[in-house]
Amino acid sequence: MTAAVSFRGVSRHFGTVKAVDGVDLDIAEGEFFAMLGPSGSGKTTCLRLIAGFETPTAGRIELFGEDVSGRPPYRRAVNTVFQDYALFPHLNVLDNVAYGLMIAGVPKAERRRRAEEALSMMALPGYGGRKPSELSGGQRQRVALARALVNRPRVLLLDEPLGALDLKLREQMQDELKTLQRKVGITFVFVTHDQGEALSMADRVAVFNEGRIQQVGSPEEVYARPRTRFVADFVGGSNVLHPGVAALFGGRPAWASLRPEALRLGPPEGARITGVVTAARYLGAATRLVVDLGAGAPPDGRSDVAVLVPGGHPVPAPGTRVGLAWDAEALHPMATE
Repeated sequence: MTAAVSFRGVSRHFGTVKAVDGVDLDIAEGEFFAMLGPSGSGKTTCLRLIAGFETPTAGRIELFGEDVSGRPPYRRAVNTVFQDYALFPHLNVLDNVAYGLMIAGVPKAERRRRAEEALSMMALPGYGGRKPSELSGGQRQRVALARALVNRPRVLLLDEPLGALDLKLREQMQDELKTLQRKVGITFVFVTHDQGEALSMADRVAVFNEGRIQQVGSPEEVYARPRTRFVADFVGGSNVLHPGVAALFGGRPAWASLRPEALRLGPPEGARITGVVTAARYLGAATRLVVDLGAGAPPDGRSDVAVLVPGGHPVPAPGTRVGLAWDAEALHPMATE
């Protein structure tokens, strides 16, 4: 089956800066795909390469099997939603949505009909006469989505589209975006630095760092079985265990990850590993503790681990010695990169 988006050895350099460095990637048709990584990791440059706003220094980009590496943006079956929405403040909502159709030469009556359909799909019927300044952040986000979808692209690119929203509205829009993607059935490529956003919305996630992809997989794979120390630390804040510490926890002497929620507290008497609670951070649904293993840790390994205590469970105070328990399968060996 032909992929919606393919990268083959794609690089994009700006002078000596390797923003994207030899990326190979396939995104399936109809997939909700997230590009996740910190600022400067290359994810947004990859999105701009798909859109045609940037040209590869090397390699080939294909859309549905066609090489588009040198094709201008307006000749690609993609559209982009930006973080700042990029709405025209002097145009009303309906004209904003219909703008791309006007540029494409679609007759006025057809433009209006399709723009109104797009607004209805975004739960904004009757909002066409308003100006963007009269809308809330969430409503402006929906207008930007309507404008992007009205041209019927085969791939929708979303560049940190929820970054300007407050937490509650952002979570609401995450649900709405996933529902929308299922409804329209096209490929969504979503760029974000928010791990929770990527894990909760995407069918698959690519984790970027320093212009390269560290891992591609389902949210469950990336979270539970990180391949590298960077992925383990960036996606969900796992305990990244030095080989000596991993051996202490019963694994082979190799770098390993152990999720904070996989550790359980108990009395120190009879426990295989004990430590002292040095810090506690209340998170609402849980409390994150730092437990110092002290003399139990090898001298060349980090001597503390994080433990996530679910709400409703007793939380020991800093200074308390505790025992640690875990399931053997929770310890995941990784590559050393």
